[in-house]
Amino acid sequence: MQTARPYADPHLAGIALGLVLLACFVLTGRGLGASGAFAGVASAVVGAVAPHRVAGNDYFQSYLQGGAPWSAWIVVEVVGVLAGAALSAMLHRRLVSPARHGRVPTRRLIAAVGGGVLMGVGAALARGCTSGLALSGGALLGLGSWIFMLALFAAGFAAAPLLRKLWA
Repeated sequence: MQTARPYADPHLAGIALGLVLLACFVLTGRGLGASGAFAGVASAVVGAVAPHRVAGNDYFQSYLQGGAPWSAWIVVEVVGVLAGAALSAMLHRRLVSPARHGRVPTRRLIAAVGGGVLMGVGAALARGCTSGLALSGGALLGLGSWIFMLALFAAGFAAAPLLRKLWA
């Protein structure tokens, strides 16, 4: 078994992320985010399965007005993020199965899925995701974005000791 390469330099990764965000602002007129992609795809799926539900629903209609959400810039962005993450993991020999020693770590999987669901619900309630607020709002020097980021990091540091044994 080959050993994994070291992680990327966080300073270079931050600069690269900043350049991607700048390019996104210049090319699309919008910042980065992700929750709109999931809402758009969900709207399209509901429209395909139960068109009568979409017809009278303003929420679904708001995502379907510009045509097929599959070609929306934010959906393409999320697909690119997933493809880039997979490529990076493969290149750095970090793409591994969640199963360790022939078994899936159930508590860790439940915690990860539960955390993801909570983040998704929070993004829906807030009408936006953490990446959109933190990256795009922070780059535009939005006071609310900076307050949010400070609160997010404080909550993360406070919760880390409570959840650390799940990730060991």
